[in-house]
Amino acid sequence: MVYRFGAFTLDAGARQLVSSDGELHLSPKAFDLLTMLLANHQRAVSKAELQDRLWPATFVQETNLAGLVAEIRRALRPRDRSEYIRTVYRFGYRFVGDVTVETPASQPLPTRTTLYLLHDRREIFLADGASIIGRSPSAAIRIDSPGVSRSHARIVASGGAASVEDLGSKNGTFVNGSRIEAKTPLSDGDEILVGAIVLTFRASPPIGATETVSLLTR
Repeated sequence: MVYRFGAFTLDAGARQLVSSDGELHLSPKAFDLLTMLLANHQRAVSKAELQDRLWPATFVQETNLAGLVAEIRRALRPRDRSEYIRTVYRFGYRFVGDVTVETPASQPLPTRTTLYLLHDRREIFLADGASIIGRSPSAAIRIDSPGVSRSHARIVASGGAASVEDLGSKNGTFVNGSRIEAKTPLSDGDEILVGAIVLTFRASPPIGATETVSLLTR
C-alpha cells in the first residue's frame, strides 16, 4: 500500500517515507507504527493492539510506544506543522488528517501467442527455434508424401512470430500460391504448400478440439 497525507508519502512495500524535501528516516519500529496508524486511520488504535503488533509475545512498557510516537512526530513536524498523531487519553493513538490510499495495480501477465501448423484438423505446434519440414526421419515436421524433399523447408519461430524458407527443394515451397525464393515472414492464416500438402499457419490460441500430431502422411 501507498499512503499519501499532507506533504508526505509512505510506501509500505518499499518501506520508504518521503516528503517534498526528500526521504525521511525512521527506526524500523517507528515506521511500522506509522504504517499501522495510517492503515487504521478511520479509528483509534488501542495501546494493547499496537504493542501486540509491534512486539508480539513480548512484554514491553508503555513508554516504548510513547517513544516511537515522539520519534514520528519529530520527523513530521519540521516539514509540516499539522498534528497527525493524536493521543486518545487512556486508550491509544489515532492518525488524523486526510489520507489517500493507493493499491498498486496488478500487472497483467504477458500472453504468449501460440504458433502452430494446421492440416486436416490436425495441429503441429511450433516451439521457438528452427523446425525442418521434410521426408527425412530426423525432420521435426515429417511429411512422408510424394513431391516432398528430405529437407524441404525450414520454419523459424521466435517471440510469437515465424518465417519460412525453402531449403533448395525440388518442387519448391509456396506461400499463398506464390513460390518463395527467400525467408518469408508468416501471418496468421497463411497457406504453406510443400509438395501436395497444404499447411495453414496459425498464430493464435487453437480453437476447437483437434488432434495434435508431429507426423503427416499421405
